[in-house]
Amino acid sequence: MACAKVPLDELHVTEPFGPQGKERTLPALHPDRKEERCFLTYKPPPEDGTPVLVEEFLEHAQFISEDLEWLLALPHDKFWCQVVFDESLQRCLDSYLRHAPRGLDPSGLSSSPAVADMQRNIHRFVFMVFLRMATHKESKENFITPAVFAEIIYNNYLFDIPKILDLCVLFGKGNSQLLHKMIENIFTQQPSYYGDLNETIPSIIQVFDIILQKCGIQSENTGNSQPLKLNANKCLTAMAMPEEELADLVLYMCDTCTTIHSFLDTFPEACSTFKQHNFLNRLSSFYEMAVPDLEKAVKKRNFNKSLQEDMWRRISHSRKKMVEIAHLLLQHTCLQPILEGSENMVSYVEDLLQNFTAFLQEKRFLADYDEQFPIADDISLLQQAFPHLDDTRTSYLLQGVESSWESVGKKRSFPSSANHSAGAKSKTGRDLAVSQKEGAGVLEDREELRGAEAMTDIPHKGDNGVVCTLSAGELESLLSSIRDLLPDLGEGFILACLEEYGYNSELVINNILEDKLSPSLDKLDKAMARPVKNELPSVLSTRSNVFDDDEFDVFNRDRLDMSRVWKGRRQGESVCATLNDKQHIEEQRARYQAYQIVVDEIPIANDPSGERDNAFGMDDYDDEYDDTYDTNQIGANDLDEEDELLNRRYEFSDYAHFRLFMMILCYFDQNEAVKKDHFLQDPAVLRERAEARRAAMQSRKGYRPPPASNVVGGPKGRGQTQEIILDRRRKEANKNRGANHSRRMMADRKRNKGMIPS
Repeated sequence: MACAKVPLDELHVTEPFGPQGKERTLPALHPDRKEERCFLTYKPPPEDGTPVLVEEFLEHAQFISEDLEWLLALPHDKFWCQVVFDESLQRCLDSYLRHAPRGLDPSGLSSSPAVADMQRNIHRFVFMVFLRMATHKESKENFITPAVFAEIIYNNYLFDIPKILDLCVLFGKGNSQLLHKMIENIFTQQPSYYGDLNETIPSIIQVFDIILQKCGIQSENTGNSQPLKLNANKCLTAMAMPEEELADLVLYMCDTCTTIHSFLDTFPEACSTFKQHNFLNRLSSFYEMAVPDLEKAVKKRNFNKSLQEDMWRRISHSRKKMVEIAHLLLQHTCLQPILEGSENMVSYVEDLLQNFTAFLQEKRFLADYDEQFPIADDISLLQQAFPHLDDTRTSYLLQGVESSWESVGKKRSFPSSANHSAGAKSKTGRDLAVSQKEGAGVLEDREELRGAEAMTDIPHKGDNGVVCTLSAGELESLLSSIRDLLPDLGEGFILACLEEYGYNSELVINNILEDKLSPSLDKLDKAMARPVKNELPSVLSTRSNVFDDDEFDVFNRDRLDMSRVWKGRRQGESVCATLNDKQHIEEQRARYQAYQIVVDEIPIANDPSGERDNAFGMDDYDDEYDDTYDTNQIGANDLDEEDELLNRRYEFSDYAHFRLFMMILCYFDQNEAVKKDHFLQDPAVLRERAEARRAAMQSRKGYRPPPASNVVGGPKGRGQTQEIILDRRRKEANKNRGANHSRRMMADRKRNKGMIPS
C-alpha cells in the first residue's frame, strides 16, 4: 500500500471502508485510521503492600502494559495515528509522568517481586514510547519531514517543558545518553521549545520565592515597589507552621531541585538559558536563606521519627542537588569554554571570577560548594589555562573561601593544601569526573541530629584516598540512585556493595551490570533486606532531673495546664471573683463532717447484772439539790376543789419515790436508753426532743389540747362567722385563768396553805 521513501506526512493509503468494503484513499495521518482502544491511567503501587491493593495494582498495570506493548508493535503510520489522535493514550502517559515513584518517594516495590517486575515493565514501555515519539526517522522507509515533525509534536502537545523535566527525573539515571539524544532532537527540530524554556525559568525562580514567603523570609531579589500588605506580618515561619505544611514545603523544594539538576545534567545546552535569568545568584541566595531555617525547624520541632528522618533526608538531598546545579551552570557556561580554548576566553574567565566573588556573601553556600567542588582546583585550572590571571584577586577569593568555612563552624576533612595538589589532574579528566562522583566529596553536615533523631555518619575513603564521612542523607541518596536503575536489588545487598567499593555508586552499578562483583558479594542474597539499625536511646529517656514527671515536665507530658503558666507578673483576680470563690468552704467541709461520728444515742440491752443505774448515770450525786421540804407534806390535809383535781399533777413527798418512778418510765416506755452525753448538743434538737416527750406524756394521760382559736376575725362592719363569736366568748370566760389575772386570789391561797409567811 505504501510507496517507498515517501515521508509519512505526504503518504496516502488505500484501504476498504464501510460494510460493502469499498476502497477509499486517505492520508496516512488521519483520525479515521486510529484504532479504538482505551488506555487506562496509571496508579502508583500501594505503599503498605496490602494483598487486595497489590492484586488490584497488578491487574490494572497488566492492562496498561499490554496496551503499551501493542502500541509499540504497530507499524510506523499506525503508531503515529494512535499517538496524535488518541487522547486516552496521552492521558495514560501523562499520568505515569505525574504519579510514577521518584527516587526518594516511598514505594511498595520491595513488598512484592511481582509488583517490582510489573513496575519495571511499565517503566520500560513508557520510555520506549516517548523515545519513538521523539524520533522523526526510524528507517529509510519510515520517516517524517523534520518541519512537519516539529509541528506535530509542538501543536499536539506531545512534548512540553514539564514533560521533558519529568522524563529527565524518571529516566535520567542509566539512560542519560539516549535521553540526551531524544531531547536534543526535540529542541533541534523545534526551536520554539527554547522559547518555552525561557518562559518557564521565571516560574521556577518563583518557586524559590514562594518557599521563602512560606517560611516568613523576605527575599532580597523580590522588588519592594509594591506596598506591604496589612496581613504580611501574620505569615508563619518554619518553626510555627503546621507539620503537614512544612513537610509539603520540604517535598516541594526537594522535587524542584532534583528536577532542575536532572534536566541540566541530561541536557547541558540549557545551562546558557538558565544563566540569562541570573539563576545562579538566585539559587545561592535561596540556599543561604531557606536551608538553615528549614534545617533548624526539622531539628528543633517534635515530629514523628519517620517523618523527621524523611524530611531531613530530603533537605540533605536538596542541598546536594543545589550545589551540583551551581557547578553544572559554572562548568558548561564558564569552565568548559575555557578548557576548550575558545576565542573569548577572557570574558569567560572574568565571568567565572565574578560568580565566585558573588558567592562570598553566601557563606554557607560557598562552604558547601567548596567542600564538594574545591574552588582552589578551579583557580588552579584557570592559572594553567590563562597565565595572566591576577594573583591578588585569586588570593582574595581563596581567603574568602577559608573565611566562609570558619564563619559556619565547619572543619575540612583534608588539609587545604590538598586542594592544590588535586589540581595536578588532567584538565579534561578532572572536569568529567568532578560532575559524576557520588561517593567522594559529598556534603557533610556537622550539625546532624542527635539523640532520638541521630543520623550516623559513615567514614569512607574518597577518590583522593582521604577518609571522609558520609552522612545518613547522602547514604540514602546513593541507595535511591542505585535502586532507580536496579529496583530488584535489596537495600542490604546494595549497602554491602557500597561498603565494598568505597561508596562509589558508579563503580557499584558497573560491577553489578557486568557481573564483576567480588567473591564475598557473590555469596550474598541480592534481595537481602537492610539490617535493622539499633537505635540509640533518647537523651531525654536517660536524663535525670529533680523536676522529672512534675506538672511542667514538657518532655514526658503531652499537655500542660496553661492556666498556671504566664509571662511576667500575674494579674490578680477581681474582687467579685474572689468573693464568689467558695473553694475554701469545700476544703473545710470534710473537716466538719468528721464531727458527725459523735453518737447522740447509744442502745443498751437488758443488763441482768444490775448495773443499769450506772449505765444511765442516775446515781450521780447532786449536792445542789435543796431537800428542806422533802419530809413536809404540804397541802396534804387541804380540801381540793373539783377543777383542781382534774388538772393536778402527781406530787411525791419522798424524792426517792420520784426517782424510782422516773426510772420505771424510762425503762418501760422508751425503746432505746440514752446514755448521758456531756457533749454540747444543738438546742433545736433538744427542743424537738422535749416537745416529743411532752406530747407522749399528754397522750398517755388522755389530755386533748384545746382547739386553735381565732378571735381576730374579719374587718369590722362585715359580720363575723359563728366560730369567731364562740372563740371570743370562750376567751372572755376563761381569761382569768392565765397570764396575770387573779393574782390576789392566788396569793391568798398560797398564804392559807402556809407557803408564804404572814
